[in-house]
Amino acid sequence: MSTSRFAALKALAAGLVMLLGLAGTVTSASAAVTIVIVNNDSANEGFNDATPVAPVGGNSGTTLGQQRLNAFQHAAGIWGATLTSNVTIQVRANFDPLTCTATSAVLGSAGPISVSRDFTNAPLAGTWYHASLANKRAGFDLSAAQPEIGARFNSNLGQAGCLTGTFFYLGLDNNHGSNIDLVTVLLHEFAHGLGFSNVTNGSTGAPFLDFPSVWDHFLLDGTTNLQWVSMTDAQRAASAINPRKLAWTGANVTGAVPGVLSLGTPRLNISGPAAGPAVGDYLVGAAAFGAQLNALPVIGQLMPVAEQGAGTGAGCTPFNAANTLAANNNIALIGRGVCGFIVKVKNAQNAGARGVVIADNVAGSPPPDLGGADPTITIPSVRISQADGVALRARLTTRSRTASGVIANLGVNTSQYAGADLFGRALMYTPNPFQGGSSVSHWDTSAFPNQLMEP
Repeated sequence: MSTSRFAALKALAAGLVMLLGLAGTVTSASAAVTIVIVNNDSANEGFNDATPVAPVGGNSGTTLGQQRLNAFQHAAGIWGATLTSNVTIQVRANFDPLTCTATSAVLGSAGPISVSRDFTNAPLAGTWYHASLANKRAGFDLSAAQPEIGARFNSNLGQAGCLTGTFFYLGLDNNHGSNIDLVTVLLHEFAHGLGFSNVTNGSTGAPFLDFPSVWDHFLLDGTTNLQWVSMTDAQRAASAINPRKLAWTGANVTGAVPGVLSLGTPRLNISGPAAGPAVGDYLVGAAAFGAQLNALPVIGQLMPVAEQGAGTGAGCTPFNAANTLAANNNIALIGRGVCGFIVKVKNAQNAGARGVVIADNVAGSPPPDLGGADPTITIPSVRISQADGVALRARLTTRSRTASGVIANLGVNTSQYAGADLFGRALMYTPNPFQGGSSVSHWDTSAFPNQLMEP
């Protein structure tokens, strides 16, 4: 979420929000729907925390609680200027201590307090809609006694033992530095509450109270060629862990893809006389550092890098003579672990490698991107899954010291948008194993430029 939140919001509004029927003009100068923050905190906590603070980044609040509330109201105002509805949307919000460790934390969450079906003017019969969208379609508040969205955020973020030292930035100017921009997180979470999420159980495939969500009508599995609404529970559960094979079919989103996503999907292609059954394209996570993959591929023989001492981690120290001989003028295959990605790639670059493939050390697919920053790295690198790493290493067992006969091609598929399938339909996030709260209800992480609604 380090990219411009407003560019990401525009991309979101250009796609899914139009499909759901809430959309107005993204650049609207005045609010087209009123979104109200309902303070659900008790005295002296959350929004009512009286701890004195200095104004920051356009947030003029002088207490911690007031700055939090100002940030919430600012995010609500951005969405309010983006959507259209004659029914006020209420967000019941509060701060609580949420799950934390010193190195990770739940930032917050938001979702619909209720869903409705078969209401006045419902576009699809027997189908669940989030409260705010159902109200929009009906033209009146279907459940006036309660808010439409519930939101909880972490009051302990940055404190010792809770992502220690990394706080919510409460300014309104996106100048968050190394902290976490609260307004951006709010825009993301509010979108879930407004309609960007599914109420069908992704892990079991079971519809909520035996009726599908509107979401299910626009999800198409590329393996079975079936929409979720037409699948069995077991088929939906399998589709939810079918990496980069579940696409959104709504016409508005598909029409927006060429103007939002970049053409060119990163890939690793394997060929060569020794590749055998490993021939083909592999899902990859792209690196945030080094040369970016493009239409001019980097090609070389794939060669493994061995660990140079017990527990030191492959690629974590300057390459010895054997590893240098293997990597020089080739594509280095290195296992993840012990040290950071940039250390491994820089050592491979120093040994003369043309590029690097990092094989994950834990099960799961698709492989996440490679994080880190080092402006001195000039070669490309990608990340592959643990299973793909095992498959490729199996083809390297009969190599010589300088050649393997397995050819690696690091480049992009220029006929496919980054974050879309081959038919130009936006991909949903379907990692294996299933990730509760994330799977199916986000865009895929392969989307580029990065989107507000990636996990």
